[in-house]
Amino acid sequence: MASSENEDCCVDGTDSGILPTNGTIPKDDGADSGTVPTNGTISKDEGDVIGLNTNDSSCFLKNLSCFGRTKIKGPVGISTVERDAEYYRMNHAHRGLALIFNHEFFDSQHLRPRAGTMADWENLHNTLHNLGFEVITHHNAIFKEITNGIDEAASRDFTNVDCFIMAVLSHGENGILHAKDTAYKPENLWAKFTADKCITLAGKPKLFFIQACQGDGLDSGVTLRTQVDGPSDTFRIPSHADFLIAYSTIPGFYSWRNTQKGSWFIQALCAELQLHAYSKNLLSILTSVVRRVAFDFESNVPDSYEMHAKKQIPCFTSMLTRLVQFTPRGAIQN
Repeated sequence: MASSENEDCCVDGTDSGILPTNGTIPKDDGADSGTVPTNGTISKDEGDVIGLNTNDSSCFLKNLSCFGRTKIKGPVGISTVERDAEYYRMNHAHRGLALIFNHEFFDSQHLRPRAGTMADWENLHNTLHNLGFEVITHHNAIFKEITNGIDEAASRDFTNVDCFIMAVLSHGENGILHAKDTAYKPENLWAKFTADKCITLAGKPKLFFIQACQGDGLDSGVTLRTQVDGPSDTFRIPSHADFLIAYSTIPGFYSWRNTQKGSWFIQALCAELQLHAYSKNLLSILTSVVRRVAFDFESNVPDSYEMHAKKQIPCFTSMLTRLVQFTPRGAIQN
């Protein structure tokens, strides 16, 4: 059965998901619907942007830069690994907490329901649960419920856990995310987990995955022959260590989501974790996620020149000081 997708924004887009292995592309109805399923529903792709047209592609790193504006004061944490250890310790008594904020419906009529996000949630929940995480989900939370959930998580004792994960599945624009009732800045997600505020997570990996648009730009891609050269950018990153923040798309661009299969990014992230969580370190896994999204997905909307044959590229910023290598629960790490 063929399917179609929309951007993870509020602007309706369309997309076919993974290209068929036989090289053919299913015909679309303008919303990349492909074949109508036998149950009468049509799978398509949506986006999670509000149609904001902005060229401020630095918002992503501006959001991160809030980490280092004040000096760290407070108690001294206890490291469970040697100073120059290459890997984080991953054999504590517990894997850790995975907090998911999954948004399908919103109060504002301007924000369309995010069809397909339950597929993302189920995929992500099962993947993290199988890795040994305690998974707590907040569905369609208002901003106060998000902050309460974050406060409760940050107040926990993480002494005997490996790491912490948070995932947000929602609508977004450049520099903001949407709760059910209002918009908020992404730094609200991680500000409570810095080493000075959550001492038992100090020196442990704190991983954030955000599935949302960061603008309304469309990426037409390029055809590669042998090699490409381009300018390199220099970014100012936060001073706080042991964070990794991954976005489904780069600043200023759409993030695509299939209304039945879920978003390209979460599909790829879960697939790579399921295949390689115990055989590759997390940065290698994320590089494979970026490659999978970039190469295996392309929008297919022949009736819409603007939306047809568009691409997506995830991005991540790492402040990790060691490699994250998951080990099976009960395994002994040397």
